[in-house]
Amino acid sequence: MPDLSIFTDHFGIYMKGFGNTIWASILALVGSFALGTIIAVFRISSVKPLRWIGTAYVEFVRNIPLLLVVFVFYYGLPSLGVTLSGFICGTAGLMVYTAAFVAEAIRAGIMSIPSGQTEAARASGLTYMLTMRHVVLPQAIKIVIPPLSNQFINLVKNSSILGVFAGFDLMYYGDQVASKTYATFDTYIFVAVLYLVLTLPLSFAALQLERKLAKNE
Repeated sequence: MPDLSIFTDHFGIYMKGFGNTIWASILALVGSFALGTIIAVFRISSVKPLRWIGTAYVEFVRNIPLLLVVFVFYYGLPSLGVTLSGFICGTAGLMVYTAAFVAEAIRAGIMSIPSGQTEAARASGLTYMLTMRHVVLPQAIKIVIPPLSNQFINLVKNSSILGVFAGFDLMYYGDQVASKTYATFDTYIFVAVLYLVLTLPLSFAALQLERKLAKNE
């Protein structure tokens, strides 16, 4: 059994990391959803340069490790004279990385909407962007809520990348506790439990939302 005193004696440190993990996850979630939606619209745009940008973004980001994306912010930006904290670099990298997967999920939702709805909206005088905003995207996002929920749960777990860059998240402070106590196994068991405290309610909420949407169809 894990030594509970490891957790109780360092409760404040664990909670500080827990709070920072929540904050990083929320920022990355909002940012990745907004950026992913924009990239998804680019992907299906009739304007070739926008479509190329969207495709290049998705194919490039999805096929490299998250660690390398954060490297670009943490080590690349200082070469341009911009130095950011590990927390900001990790959160920004997490946002950019997750946005590629969000974009593909939303694009799939957009493609599932009958083209007649888009044509009718355009015929009524709506611009392309207004058609996307008021007609297509609300329906598409509703359709892809299950895969989006999975991506957001993965985002919370992937936030542990901040620990590599002194991002003051749960994993970072877990490392600090482990280095003090030398109780590596016990320390990370409690870290895992705290991650479960975050992800299990999200999984349950996503399941309930999916069932509710299924009943309304």
